[in-house]
Amino acid sequence: MVQVADVVKRAKEAEAFGASYIGIHIAIDEQMQGKTPWDTLREVAAAVSIPIAVAGGINSQTAPVAIEAGASIVVVGGAITKATDATAATRTIKTAIETLVPAESEFFVRATGPDIREMLSRVSAANVSDALHRSGDIPGIRPLAPGMKLCGPALTVRTYPGDWCKPVEAIDQAQPGDVIVIDAGGVAPAIWGELATNSAIQKQVAGVVIWGGARDTGDIIALGFPLFSSLVSPTAGEPKGFGEIGVPIKINGVRVSPGDWIIGDDDGICVIPKDKAVEYTNRAMDVLEKENRLRTEIQAGATLSQVGYLQKWEKR
Repeated sequence: MVQVADVVKRAKEAEAFGASYIGIHIAIDEQMQGKTPWDTLREVAAAVSIPIAVAGGINSQTAPVAIEAGASIVVVGGAITKATDATAATRTIKTAIETLVPAESEFFVRATGPDIREMLSRVSAANVSDALHRSGDIPGIRPLAPGMKLCGPALTVRTYPGDWCKPVEAIDQAQPGDVIVIDAGGVAPAIWGELATNSAIQKQVAGVVIWGGARDTGDIIALGFPLFSSLVSPTAGEPKGFGEIGVPIKINGVRVSPGDWIIGDDDGICVIPKDKAVEYTNRAMDVLEKENRLRTEIQAGATLSQVGYLQKWEKR
């Protein structure tokens, strides 16, 4: 579907043709990119006198916005069909429409850019991998301890085996919330330990990912600092100063560029390209929302094969 160049002009033409109402819809791919219908809705509402329907990513928070922007008909889909309690969700949305008071929604809210970190903190690495069409993970890297989780934009480091100079210097360049991602060749000796961790904590680094070795792991776990690595070694290397900071790197075949978003948990590490961060954050949330609904159905007595319609897709 191709949108006309001038939506307002087309809406006026539709009204002149005798249309009963105008429908404004934001497609799912546009929703994933953080787009909303509000500006178009306001422009069309000011230009025509017939009722206007609006659809696309509307929930209990945004339904009142739709009314205030000029909609006479509000169409709600996923915020009901993917809700764990569809009846309760419908009531909440209806009340929000009638009172024009938004009701905060934990789910069915889409990231637009500045809120990427908060949205990613709700999802898992598995959700991100599903959103990226079963890709984006860096094989062979695991957290030091169960329960560790990190997310943030990557500050990349390329160093040589055992050379911990550039990884430590990267701490000085890191912004609060950054994840330092280090390519140390995937081999020992360790290029990160407890002192580097304390330094990173002082700079409010969100975590460290190492394709290589770490040590002092007991101390790091006690500090509660999210550290993911491909191996552990008690032996440290030496600071020789070889390598680069803030350049594209490739870890176990996966490219990581400065600013790419990194998410890690018990399952490992996933990378979201920075130019797709909004879209795939929203797609990961969409995966989580669907899983929440399926889980509710399973807990009510259905099986995964039933709720997943597996028989429908089986090859006969």
